[in-house]
Amino acid sequence: MTKENIVPIVLSGGTGSRLWPLSRELNPKQFQKLISDQSMLQETLSRLKGVADLDTSVVVCNEAHRFLVAEQLRNMGIENASIILEPKGRNTAPAIAVAALDLLSHNNCDPIMLILPADHVISDISQFHQAIGIGCELASEGKLVTFGIVPNRPETGYGYIRQGKSITENSYQVAAFVEKPDSNVAQSYLDSGDYLWNSGMFMFRCSSFLSELESLQNDIYAHTKAAIDKAKKDNDFIRLDKDSFLASPSDSIDYAVMEKTEHAVVIPLDAGWSDVGAWDSLWDVSIKDEQGNFLSGDILTEQVSNTYIHADEKLVAAVGIDNCVIVETADAVLVADKSHAQSVKQIVEKLKEQKREEVLLHQQVFRPWGSYETLVEQLRFKVKRIIVTPGSSLSLQMHHHRAEHWVVVHGTAKVTQ
Repeated sequence: MTKENIVPIVLSGGTGSRLWPLSRELNPKQFQKLISDQSMLQETLSRLKGVADLDTSVVVCNEAHRFLVAEQLRNMGIENASIILEPKGRNTAPAIAVAALDLLSHNNCDPIMLILPADHVISDISQFHQAIGIGCELASEGKLVTFGIVPNRPETGYGYIRQGKSITENSYQVAAFVEKPDSNVAQSYLDSGDYLWNSGMFMFRCSSFLSELESLQNDIYAHTKAAIDKAKKDNDFIRLDKDSFLASPSDSIDYAVMEKTEHAVVIPLDAGWSDVGAWDSLWDVSIKDEQGNFLSGDILTEQVSNTYIHADEKLVAAVGIDNCVIVETADAVLVADKSHAQSVKQIVEKLKEQKREEVLLHQQVFRPWGSYETLVEQLRFKVKRIIVTPGSSLSLQMHHHRAEHWVVVHGTAKVTQ
Protein backbone atom coordinates (compact mmCIF):
# COMPACT_ATOMS: atom_id res chain seq x y z
CA MET A 1 0.00 0.00 0.00
CA THR A 2 1.41 3.38 -1.02
CA LYS A 3 0.14 6.82 -0.16
CA GLU A 4 -0.84 7.44 -3.80
CA ASN A 5 -3.26 4.48 -3.76
CA ILE A 6 -5.79 6.12 -1.45
CA VAL A 7 -7.78 9.33 -1.84
CA PRO A 8 -9.53 10.52 1.36
CA ILE A 9 -13.15 11.55 0.80
CA VAL A 10 -14.44 13.47 3.82
CA LEU A 11 -18.20 13.92 4.17
CA SER A 12 -18.71 17.14 6.09
CA GLY A 13 -22.47 17.52 6.22
CA GLY A 14 -24.72 17.58 9.28
CA THR A 15 -25.28 20.10 12.03
CA GLY A 16 -24.53 18.16 15.24
CA SER A 17 -27.55 19.64 16.99
CA ARG A 18 -27.11 17.49 20.12
CA LEU A 19 -23.78 19.25 20.78
CA TRP A 20 -25.39 22.69 20.99
CA PRO A 21 -24.32 25.34 22.04
CA LEU A 22 -20.82 24.59 20.73
CA SER A 23 -22.25 23.16 17.52
CA ARG A 24 -24.40 25.55 15.46
CA GLU A 25 -25.99 25.13 12.03
CA LEU A 26 -23.48 27.47 10.37
CA ASN A 27 -20.55 26.27 12.49
CA PRO A 28 -21.30 22.62 13.37
CA LYS A 29 -19.35 20.09 15.42
CA GLN A 30 -16.96 18.98 12.68
CA PHE A 31 -15.39 22.46 12.78
CA GLN A 32 -15.10 22.57 16.58
CA LYS A 33 -12.06 21.67 18.71
CA LEU A 34 -13.79 19.11 20.87
CA ILE A 35 -11.02 16.57 21.54
CA SER A 36 -7.74 18.38 20.89
CA ASP A 37 -6.34 21.64 19.54
CA GLN A 38 -7.55 20.57 16.09
CA SER A 39 -11.11 20.59 14.84
CA MET A 40 -12.79 17.24 14.20
CA LEU A 41 -12.42 17.79 10.44
CA GLN A 42 -8.71 18.40 10.90
CA GLU A 43 -8.40 15.35 13.18
CA THR A 44 -10.10 13.21 10.51
CA LEU A 45 -7.44 14.15 7.98
CA SER A 46 -4.48 14.23 10.38
CA ARG A 47 -4.99 10.59 11.39
CA LEU A 48 -4.45 9.61 7.72
CA LYS A 49 -0.84 10.82 7.65
CA GLY A 50 1.31 7.94 6.51
CA VAL A 51 -1.43 6.14 4.56
CA ALA A 52 -2.74 8.82 2.19
CA ASP A 53 -1.59 11.99 0.44
CA LEU A 54 -3.71 14.66 2.12
CA ASP A 55 -3.30 17.06 -0.81
CA THR A 56 -5.44 14.69 -2.90
CA SER A 57 -8.30 14.87 -0.39
CA VAL A 58 -11.86 15.65 -1.42
CA VAL A 59 -14.24 17.32 1.05
CA VAL A 60 -17.97 17.30 0.27
CA CYS A 61 -19.75 19.97 2.29
CA ASN A 62 -22.68 22.33 2.53
CA GLU A 63 -22.20 25.54 0.56
CA ALA A 64 -22.73 27.55 3.75
CA HIS A 65 -19.64 25.89 5.30
CA ARG A 66 -17.27 26.42 2.38
CA PHE A 67 -15.10 29.11 3.96
CA LEU A 68 -14.75 27.16 7.21
CA VAL A 69 -13.57 24.10 5.28
CA ALA A 70 -11.15 26.09 3.13
CA GLU A 71 -9.65 27.92 6.11
CA GLN A 72 -9.23 24.78 8.21
CA LEU A 73 -7.54 22.94 5.34
CA ARG A 74 -5.28 25.93 4.76
CA ASN A 75 -4.32 25.96 8.44
CA MET A 76 -3.19 22.34 8.03
CA GLY A 77 -1.04 23.20 5.01
CA ILE A 78 -3.36 21.30 2.64
CA GLU A 79 -3.32 23.43 -0.49
CA ASN A 80 -4.68 21.26 -3.33
CA ALA A 81 -7.69 19.48 -1.84
CA SER A 82 -10.96 19.57 -3.78
CA ILE A 83 -13.98 21.08 -2.02
CA ILE A 84 -17.29 20.04 -3.57
CA LEU A 85 -20.28 22.15 -2.57
CA GLU A 86 -23.70 20.58 -2.19
CA PRO A 87 -26.53 23.06 -2.84
CA LYS A 88 -28.56 20.92 -0.43
CA GLY A 89 -27.77 17.66 1.32
CA ARG A 90 -29.00 14.55 -0.51
CA ASN A 91 -27.56 11.96 1.90
CA THR A 92 -24.38 9.93 1.48
CA ALA A 93 -24.92 8.06 -1.81
CA PRO A 94 -25.10 11.20 -4.01
CA ALA A 95 -22.29 12.86 -2.01
CA ILE A 96 -19.95 9.90 -2.59
CA ALA A 97 -21.06 9.65 -6.23
CA VAL A 98 -20.07 13.23 -7.09
CA ALA A 99 -16.70 12.73 -5.39
CA ALA A 100 -16.05 9.55 -7.41
CA LEU A 101 -17.21 11.12 -10.67
CA ASP A 102 -15.07 14.19 -10.10
CA LEU A 103 -11.99 12.07 -9.38
CA LEU A 104 -12.42 10.04 -12.55
CA SER A 105 -13.05 13.16 -14.63
CA HIS A 106 -9.55 14.58 -14.09
CA ASN A 107 -7.44 11.55 -13.10
CA ASN A 108 -5.66 9.16 -15.43
CA CYS A 109 -5.99 6.43 -12.81
CA ASP A 110 -8.84 4.79 -10.91
CA PRO A 111 -8.04 5.65 -7.28
CA ILE A 112 -9.24 3.91 -4.16
CA MET A 113 -11.58 6.11 -2.16
CA LEU A 114 -11.54 6.11 1.64
CA ILE A 115 -14.90 7.53 2.73
CA LEU A 116 -14.89 9.13 6.19
CA PRO A 117 -17.41 11.25 8.10
CA ALA A 118 -15.76 14.46 9.31
CA ASP A 119 -17.00 14.22 12.90
CA HIS A 120 -15.87 10.88 14.32
CA VAL A 121 -13.20 10.05 16.89
CA ILE A 122 -10.68 7.19 16.52
CA SER A 123 -8.14 6.91 19.33
CA ASP A 124 -6.07 3.89 18.22
CA ILE A 125 -4.48 5.17 15.01
CA SER A 126 -2.28 2.08 14.57
CA GLN A 127 -5.29 -0.26 14.50
CA PHE A 128 -7.07 2.11 12.12
CA HIS A 129 -4.12 2.11 9.72
CA GLN A 130 -3.98 -1.69 9.80
CA ALA A 131 -7.66 -1.86 8.88
CA ILE A 132 -7.09 0.61 6.03
CA GLY A 133 -4.29 -1.61 4.73
CA ILE A 134 -6.60 -4.63 4.68
CA GLY A 135 -9.33 -2.52 3.05
CA CYS A 136 -6.95 -1.30 0.37
CA GLU A 137 -6.12 -4.85 -0.71
CA LEU A 138 -9.79 -5.83 -0.86
CA ALA A 139 -10.81 -2.64 -2.68
CA SER A 140 -8.10 -3.23 -5.29
CA GLU A 141 -9.85 -6.55 -6.03
CA GLY A 142 -13.17 -4.79 -6.71
CA LYS A 143 -14.74 -5.26 -3.27
CA LEU A 144 -16.89 -2.57 -1.62
CA VAL A 145 -15.49 -2.40 1.89
CA THR A 146 -17.12 -1.06 5.02
CA PHE A 147 -15.64 -0.89 8.51
CA GLY A 148 -17.73 -2.34 11.33
CA ILE A 149 -17.05 -1.27 14.89
CA VAL A 150 -16.60 -4.08 17.42
CA PRO A 151 -19.36 -3.33 19.97
CA ASN A 152 -18.65 -3.03 23.69
CA ARG A 153 -22.23 -2.47 24.88
CA PRO A 154 -25.81 -3.19 23.72
CA GLU A 155 -26.14 0.12 21.86
CA THR A 156 -29.60 1.03 20.52
CA GLY A 157 -28.52 4.21 18.75
CA TYR A 158 -26.56 2.60 15.90
CA GLY A 159 -27.39 0.40 12.97
CA TYR A 160 -25.60 -2.98 12.86
CA ILE A 161 -23.84 -5.15 10.29
CA ARG A 162 -24.08 -8.96 10.55
CA GLN A 163 -20.88 -10.74 9.60
CA GLY A 164 -21.12 -13.52 7.06
CA LYS A 165 -18.56 -15.95 5.69
CA SER A 166 -14.91 -15.22 6.43
CA ILE A 167 -12.94 -13.92 3.43
CA THR A 168 -9.59 -13.39 5.11
CA GLU A 169 -8.50 -13.59 8.74
CA ASN A 170 -9.73 -10.01 9.29
CA SER A 171 -12.58 -9.57 6.80
CA TYR A 172 -16.03 -11.04 6.18
CA GLN A 173 -18.81 -11.01 3.67
CA VAL A 174 -21.69 -8.75 4.70
CA ALA A 175 -24.61 -10.99 5.62
CA ALA A 176 -27.02 -8.12 6.36
CA PHE A 177 -27.38 -4.51 7.37
CA VAL A 178 -29.70 -4.22 10.38
CA GLU A 179 -31.72 -1.24 11.62
CA LYS A 180 -31.28 0.22 15.11
CA PRO A 181 -32.51 -2.45 17.57
CA ASP A 182 -34.33 -2.19 20.89
CA SER A 183 -32.34 -2.94 24.06
CA ASN A 184 -33.15 -6.67 24.21
CA VAL A 185 -32.23 -7.25 20.57
CA ALA A 186 -29.08 -5.15 20.99
CA GLN A 187 -28.03 -7.37 23.91
CA SER A 188 -28.57 -10.48 21.77
CA TYR A 189 -26.41 -8.95 19.04
CA LEU A 190 -23.65 -8.28 21.55
CA ASP A 191 -23.86 -11.79 23.00
CA SER A 192 -23.72 -13.48 19.58
CA GLY A 193 -20.43 -11.86 18.55
CA ASP A 194 -21.62 -11.78 14.93
CA TYR A 195 -22.71 -8.14 14.81
CA LEU A 196 -20.77 -4.90 14.38
CA TRP A 197 -21.83 -1.27 14.61
CA ASN A 198 -22.27 0.45 11.25
CA SER A 199 -19.55 3.12 11.25
CA GLY A 200 -20.41 4.93 8.02
CA MET A 201 -16.81 4.46 6.77
CA PHE A 202 -16.15 2.81 3.40
CA MET A 203 -13.38 1.95 0.95
CA PHE A 204 -13.54 1.05 -2.76
CA ARG A 205 -12.27 1.97 -6.20
CA CYS A 206 -14.15 4.80 -7.91
CA SER A 207 -15.10 2.54 -10.84
CA SER A 208 -16.26 -0.30 -8.56
CA PHE A 209 -18.66 1.97 -6.67
CA LEU A 210 -19.94 3.80 -9.75
CA SER A 211 -20.55 0.57 -11.62
CA GLU A 212 -22.70 -0.77 -8.77
CA LEU A 213 -24.47 2.58 -8.34
CA GLU A 214 -25.30 2.76 -12.06
CA SER A 215 -26.66 -0.78 -11.95
CA LEU A 216 -28.57 -0.56 -8.67
CA GLN A 217 -29.64 3.12 -8.48
CA ASN A 218 -29.42 4.58 -11.96
CA ASP A 219 -31.39 7.71 -11.03
CA ILE A 220 -28.73 8.72 -8.52
CA TYR A 221 -25.93 7.91 -10.96
CA ALA A 222 -27.46 9.83 -13.86
CA HIS A 223 -28.33 12.98 -11.92
CA THR A 224 -25.04 13.16 -10.03
CA LYS A 225 -23.12 12.65 -13.29
CA ALA A 226 -25.04 15.56 -14.79
CA ALA A 227 -24.30 17.62 -11.67
CA ILE A 228 -20.57 17.01 -12.14
CA ASP A 229 -20.61 17.42 -15.94
CA LYS A 230 -22.24 20.85 -15.54
CA ALA A 231 -20.30 21.84 -12.40
CA LYS A 232 -18.36 25.12 -12.29
CA LYS A 233 -15.02 25.82 -10.64
CA ASP A 234 -15.19 28.85 -8.35
CA ASN A 235 -11.79 29.66 -6.81
CA ASP A 236 -11.20 26.85 -4.28
CA PHE A 237 -14.61 25.28 -4.80
CA ILE A 238 -16.46 22.98 -7.19
CA ARG A 239 -20.07 24.12 -7.50
CA LEU A 240 -22.38 21.31 -8.56
CA ASP A 241 -25.15 22.05 -11.02
CA LYS A 242 -28.00 22.74 -8.63
CA ASP A 243 -30.95 21.46 -10.67
CA SER A 244 -29.21 18.20 -11.58
CA PHE A 245 -28.06 17.48 -8.05
CA LEU A 246 -31.42 18.22 -6.45
CA ALA A 247 -33.09 15.95 -9.02
CA SER A 248 -31.18 13.02 -7.54
CA PRO A 249 -33.04 10.84 -5.05
CA SER A 250 -31.85 11.38 -1.47
CA ASP A 251 -30.49 8.07 -0.22
CA SER A 252 -27.73 6.65 1.94
CA ILE A 253 -24.97 4.49 0.48
CA ASP A 254 -26.21 1.69 2.76
CA TYR A 255 -29.67 1.55 1.16
CA ALA A 256 -28.63 2.54 -2.36
CA VAL A 257 -25.68 0.19 -2.82
CA MET A 258 -24.24 -1.71 0.16
CA GLU A 259 -27.41 -3.64 1.06
CA LYS A 260 -27.93 -4.74 -2.56
CA THR A 261 -24.45 -5.39 -3.94
CA GLU A 262 -22.88 -8.85 -3.98
CA HIS A 263 -19.44 -7.35 -3.40
CA ALA A 264 -19.87 -5.93 0.11
CA VAL A 265 -17.17 -6.80 2.66
CA VAL A 266 -16.85 -5.75 6.30
CA ILE A 267 -13.64 -5.33 8.29
CA PRO A 268 -14.04 -5.39 12.11
CA LEU A 269 -12.45 -2.32 13.70
CA ASP A 270 -11.63 -2.05 17.40
CA ALA A 271 -9.83 1.29 17.55
CA GLY A 272 -11.57 3.48 20.14
CA TRP A 273 -14.22 4.74 17.70
CA SER A 274 -17.03 7.15 18.60
CA ASP A 275 -19.37 9.23 16.48
CA VAL A 276 -19.52 11.80 19.33
CA GLY A 277 -23.23 12.20 18.78
CA ALA A 278 -24.02 13.91 22.09
CA TRP A 279 -22.38 15.34 25.21
CA ASP A 280 -22.34 12.01 27.05
CA SER A 281 -20.42 10.30 24.23
CA LEU A 282 -18.00 13.22 24.10
CA TRP A 283 -17.42 12.80 27.85
CA ASP A 284 -16.79 9.09 27.23
CA VAL A 285 -13.86 9.76 24.87
CA SER A 286 -12.41 12.75 26.72
CA ILE A 287 -9.43 12.60 29.11
CA LYS A 288 -10.82 12.96 32.63
CA ASP A 289 -9.37 13.75 36.06
CA GLU A 290 -9.46 11.51 39.16
CA GLN A 291 -13.05 12.54 39.86
CA GLY A 292 -14.15 11.60 36.35
CA ASN A 293 -14.48 15.22 35.23
CA PHE A 294 -13.50 16.75 31.92
CA LEU A 295 -12.76 20.45 32.46
CA SER A 296 -11.89 22.93 29.71
CA GLY A 297 -11.56 26.65 30.39
CA ASP A 298 -11.63 28.79 33.52
CA ILE A 299 -13.37 26.41 35.93
CA LEU A 300 -13.57 25.92 39.70
CA THR A 301 -15.18 22.81 41.19
CA GLU A 302 -16.07 21.55 44.65
CA GLN A 303 -17.49 18.05 45.17
CA VAL A 304 -18.08 17.54 41.44
CA SER A 305 -17.78 14.14 39.73
CA ASN A 306 -18.38 12.44 36.36
CA THR A 307 -19.13 15.80 34.76
CA TYR A 308 -18.27 17.57 31.50
CA ILE A 309 -17.63 21.32 31.85
CA HIS A 310 -16.55 23.59 29.00
CA ALA A 311 -16.08 27.35 29.46
CA ASP A 312 -15.32 29.61 26.51
CA GLU A 313 -15.18 33.07 28.07
CA LYS A 314 -16.37 33.25 31.69
CA LEU A 315 -15.39 31.65 34.97
CA VAL A 316 -17.64 28.64 35.59
CA ALA A 317 -17.97 27.42 39.19
CA ALA A 318 -19.73 24.15 40.02
CA VAL A 319 -20.55 22.73 43.45
CA GLY A 320 -21.99 19.39 44.56
CA ILE A 321 -23.05 17.92 41.23
CA ASP A 322 -22.58 14.54 39.56
CA ASN A 323 -23.12 13.24 36.02
CA CYS A 324 -23.78 16.66 34.48
CA VAL A 325 -22.91 18.69 31.41
CA ILE A 326 -22.20 22.43 31.62
CA VAL A 327 -21.22 24.30 28.46
CA GLU A 328 -20.65 28.07 28.45
CA THR A 329 -20.24 30.08 25.24
CA ALA A 330 -20.33 33.83 24.61
CA ASP A 331 -24.08 33.85 24.00
CA ALA A 332 -25.52 30.70 25.59
CA VAL A 333 -25.13 28.31 28.53
CA LEU A 334 -26.27 24.68 28.62
CA VAL A 335 -26.84 22.78 31.87
CA ALA A 336 -28.00 19.17 31.58
CA ASP A 337 -27.98 15.83 33.33
CA LYS A 338 -25.63 13.66 31.27
CA SER A 339 -28.24 10.92 31.07
CA HIS A 340 -30.50 13.35 29.17
CA ALA A 341 -27.84 14.43 26.67
CA GLN A 342 -29.89 13.26 23.68
CA SER A 343 -32.66 15.69 24.65
CA VAL A 344 -30.51 18.73 23.79
CA LYS A 345 -31.91 18.26 20.29
CA GLN A 346 -35.34 19.27 21.61
CA ILE A 347 -33.88 22.53 22.93
CA VAL A 348 -32.49 23.20 19.45
CA GLU A 349 -35.94 22.58 17.95
CA LYS A 350 -37.44 25.14 20.35
CA LEU A 351 -34.78 27.66 19.35
CA LYS A 352 -35.69 27.10 15.71
CA GLU A 353 -39.39 27.59 16.45
CA GLN A 354 -38.56 30.89 18.14
CA LYS A 355 -36.28 31.87 15.21
CA ARG A 356 -33.40 32.46 17.62
CA GLU A 357 -30.02 33.27 16.07
CA GLU A 358 -28.30 31.14 18.71
CA VAL A 359 -29.26 28.04 16.72
CA LEU A 360 -27.46 29.32 13.62
CA LEU A 361 -24.40 31.30 14.60
CA HIS A 362 -21.81 31.90 17.24
CA GLN A 363 -20.96 35.49 18.03
CA GLN A 364 -17.88 35.04 15.83
CA VAL A 365 -19.05 34.77 12.22
CA PHE A 366 -16.70 33.59 9.46
CA ARG A 367 -16.51 35.26 6.07
CA PRO A 368 -14.28 34.77 2.97
CA TRP A 369 -11.96 37.54 4.19
CA GLY A 370 -11.81 36.53 7.88
CA SER A 371 -14.37 36.90 10.66
CA TYR A 372 -16.30 39.37 12.77
CA GLU A 373 -17.73 39.32 16.28
CA THR A 374 -20.39 41.60 17.71
CA LEU A 375 -19.13 42.88 21.08
CA VAL A 376 -21.94 45.28 21.99
CA GLU A 377 -25.30 45.97 20.35
CA GLN A 378 -27.68 48.57 21.75
CA LEU A 379 -30.23 51.02 20.39
CA ARG A 380 -28.61 53.04 17.58
CA PHE A 381 -25.09 51.63 17.89
CA LYS A 382 -23.10 48.42 17.47
CA VAL A 383 -19.46 47.55 18.18
CA LYS A 384 -17.74 44.77 16.22
CA ARG A 385 -14.31 43.19 16.34
CA ILE A 386 -13.19 42.37 12.79
CA ILE A 387 -10.30 40.06 11.91
CA VAL A 388 -9.10 40.27 8.31
CA THR A 389 -6.90 37.47 6.95
CA PRO A 390 -3.57 38.97 5.78
CA GLY A 391 -3.83 39.86 2.09
CA SER A 392 -7.64 39.73 2.06
CA SER A 393 -10.07 42.61 1.68
CA LEU A 394 -13.64 43.48 2.57
CA SER A 395 -16.03 44.51 -0.18
CA LEU A 396 -16.48 48.21 -0.89
CA GLN A 397 -19.61 49.56 0.81
CA MET A 398 -21.54 52.79 1.11
CA HIS A 399 -24.16 53.60 3.78
CA HIS A 400 -26.58 56.54 3.62
CA HIS A 401 -28.05 56.26 7.10
CA ARG A 402 -25.20 55.34 9.39
CA ALA A 403 -21.67 56.38 10.21
CA GLU A 404 -18.82 53.91 10.71
CA HIS A 405 -15.62 54.44 12.70
CA TRP A 406 -12.72 52.01 12.26
CA VAL A 407 -9.77 51.56 14.60
CA VAL A 408 -6.87 49.35 13.46
CA VAL A 409 -5.44 47.73 16.60
CA HIS A 410 -3.04 45.25 14.98
CA GLY A 411 -1.38 45.15 11.55
CA THR A 412 -1.65 47.69 8.74
CA ALA A 413 -4.80 48.35 6.76
CA LYS A 414 -5.24 50.01 3.38
CA VAL A 415 -8.52 51.93 3.13
CA THR A 416 -10.10 52.80 -0.23
CA GLN A 417 -12.64 55.60 -0.48
